Amino acid sequence: MAKKGFFAEFKAFITRGNVLDMAVGVIIGGAFSAIVTALTNQIIMPIINMVLYAITGGRGLENIYTYLHKAFLLDEAGALTTEIDLANSIYIDWGAFITAIINFLLIALVLFLIVRTINRFHEGAKNAKTKYEPLTKEEIKSLRKEGKSWDEVKAAATEKQAQLDKEAAEAAANAPAPAPTTDELLTQIRDLLQAQAGTEKKE
Repeated sequence: MAKKGFFAEFKAFITRGNVLDMAVGVIIGGAFSAIVTALTNQIIMPIINMVLYAITGGRGLENIYTYLHKAFLLDEAGALTTEIDLANSIYIDWGAFITAIINFLLIALVLFLIVRTINRFHEGAKNAKTKYEPLTKEEIKSLRKEGKSWDEVKAAATEKQAQLDKEAAEAAANAPAPAPTTDELLTQIRDLLQAQAGTEKKE
């Protein structure tokens, strides 16, 4: 019974909407990360390296190191050379750090543009829906097929809303008075009894 309960809870967990949305988000995020990484490494970094090469005279971003300890390679005779052995050296790789910052900024920029576009799309759809209420989609399509401009569609929506408001006001004016509630009936009976008792006292 414990195993069945565990697997049932696990199934309910992995089939929840927010978990599926999160999985889709992770997959899409991984795809965007690969795109942004390719954009950084294949397009942006070569441009930055070219600029740095022109400024520093031969050092690109991938060669910007601060050495804490240098190890040199050995030649075939076993003597030290002037070539640095990066595998055995201790250094700060500023190039990798700057590249990671650029990747982060690009990913943030891409996500911002996507979210901004989606939000504007939803806001536009919401504003359009509110703008032409109370006309239905079919009525709007019909007016557009008749050659009506959007201003004329908006005017038709305003006219229909005014007609609906007028009909609602007329219906409210002609509606019968609502039946009194129990509390109102009790209050009326109490007032009648008090009035009758006052009249008897005067007599």
